[in-house]
Amino acid sequence: MTDLRLLRAADYPAMPWKNGAGTTREIVRDAGDGLEGFGWRVSIADVGAPGPFSAFTGYQRIISVLEGEGMQLKVDGTDSRDLRALDAFAFDGASAVDCTLLGGAIRDFNLIYSPARYRARLQWLKLDGAAHFFSSASTVLLFSAGEGVHVSHDDEAAGLLGLHDTLLAEGDGALHEWRLSAAGKTDICVIELDPR
Repeated sequence: MTDLRLLRAADYPAMPWKNGAGTTREIVRDAGDGLEGFGWRVSIADVGAPGPFSAFTGYQRIISVLEGEGMQLKVDGTDSRDLRALDAFAFDGASAVDCTLLGGAIRDFNLIYSPARYRARLQWLKLDGAAHFFSSASTVLLFSAGEGVHVSHDDEAAGLLGLHDTLLAEGDGALHEWRLSAAGKTDICVIELDPR
């Protein structure tokens, strides 16, 4: 059996960055309070100025630009490629990271997780009308970068996602079918998590 929860963007709580330089909208996490104790966490951050990222030792991070022209990260002294919209980039949470904006403020989407506690997979799907996939992950998150995405789970309606809404599915590890449909083109981030 799978427990489905629809999380609306308007309800995401704001939390200060660990380094105090900005604010994150936390979508969901598996456990813990504040910035401690979680095994995985998904969030949206607004980055208005260049500067350092907070360190999260013991975690892996995967970041994607949602809005704005993009950014470049310097990770432990090495420059990343130019990161444009929905181009996921992974790095060690313990790394020294500095951000340069490529043309003004951006909004980004973040998965941070403990690789000692979880296996994770993140992919962006380009939805042009309809798509489907199968997953046996114990936790699946569907994050919508657009409006009007209909989701079904094992042939039953699971919800309608608006901009930056998320569907969280926690199940039994059995194989399940997901179907996505929308009137036009949009993008969906699929995150799959399994405990080690």
